[in-house]
Amino acid sequence: MEWYHLFSPTAEKLLALSVLLIAFAFILYRKINIAHISLVGAGLLIALGVVAPDFAFLEGVEWEVLAIYWGYGMLAITFRESRLPAWIALFLLRRVRKEKYVLLLLCALAAALSTFMANPVVVIILAPLFIEVAERLKSSLFLYLVGLAISSNVVTTVSMIADPPALILAMKTGMKFLDFYWFQNRIGLGILSMVGVVAALLTLLFQFRGLNKRVHIEEEEVKITSFVPLAIFIASVVALSLAYWNPGIIGLLVGVLSLLVGRQYVKSMVTEFDWNSIFFLIGIFIVIATVEKVGLLKDFAGWLGSTGLKSPTIYLLIFVWLSVALSSFIDNVPYTVLMIPVCTSLAQTLGVSPFPFYFGMLVGTGIGGNITPVGATANVLACGMLEKRGYKIELGKYMAISIPFSVVAVLVVHILLQFFWL
Repeated sequence: MEWYHLFSPTAEKLLALSVLLIAFAFILYRKINIAHISLVGAGLLIALGVVAPDFAFLEGVEWEVLAIYWGYGMLAITFRESRLPAWIALFLLRRVRKEKYVLLLLCALAAALSTFMANPVVVIILAPLFIEVAERLKSSLFLYLVGLAISSNVVTTVSMIADPPALILAMKTGMKFLDFYWFQNRIGLGILSMVGVVAALLTLLFQFRGLNKRVHIEEEEVKITSFVPLAIFIASVVALSLAYWNPGIIGLLVGVLSLLVGRQYVKSMVTEFDWNSIFFLIGIFIVIATVEKVGLLKDFAGWLGSTGLKSPTIYLLIFVWLSVALSSFIDNVPYTVLMIPVCTSLAQTLGVSPFPFYFGMLVGTGIGGNITPVGATANVLACGMLEKRGYKIELGKYMAISIPFSVVAVLVVHILLQFFWL
């Protein structure tokens, strides 16, 4: 549809940039609901004639990503209610007795679950177990819950469904589920990320080296109520890997099946789900799409290309570590949407494949959120639990754990990307 224009192209760029910066400032301020901020920003751009409603909602919003996010959010709740995660945790804990190895194993379990479940859900599911172990051993709960949060957030690029930015990249580039492991005749981002995750977990073992208490878990029977959620998950992964269906349709089917399986607690499933994030994403998708449509991203990419730098190695370094720095306080979803076309344009300017830049940016923005207590939802949840129990969140103490963990994970993947992809 035709839409009115009140301003010149240059003025529209300034308006789009102003709305973006003001929206991000309020999002970082965190005193106003972030969904309200993004939707107001999107509505303002439409009302001012900068972007047409049909473009905003039909092309700007990534509905496939939202469908998968909703579907696997529903599945995560039914998976939790099946008691399978609790059974797995107790099974593992009964076979390890020294505290540092138990804590490492718990963190590894959090990382494993987060490869296919939203990391805030993993924190909620596993927090009671982490708290129980810490209290039985009279250890600092701070180490346990911070370890849980950062471990659940380190696997953001291990699979296509590990985190919304990975989904966004897959949708934008046409990557399939298995492309994360072998792509363009090279080792894929998922395998490289696994190596980074292992290296990061080993840094935790070094930091936990003084935890030598013996641990004892009381015998407890955990009855698994259903294996159906696991079967749905496996079937959905197969469907995504075969790529016969649209990923958004698969996400919707997963959600509907999960609601049917969990029909006895469907009310809590609907109320527990993070609808606020869905509305936030709708608004921020429109804002970012508008920024791209008016040409600001091309201008930014042109500026990067005009710096005189011609080395893809230097640009990979910039994309990786700039993403780490910015994602310490900026939500990684809009940042990913913003940077994908920048990577594309710059790669075209240099005459190289954009995928090393995509992958480096994705790893940086995914793991960078670990660095601060507010950089990722999982961190916010864990720190909230600590504060409710009387712990004061000291930034320096938090970052003493999070920085080595995060930097090692990113650095390992960065080196591997340089070796295999450039």
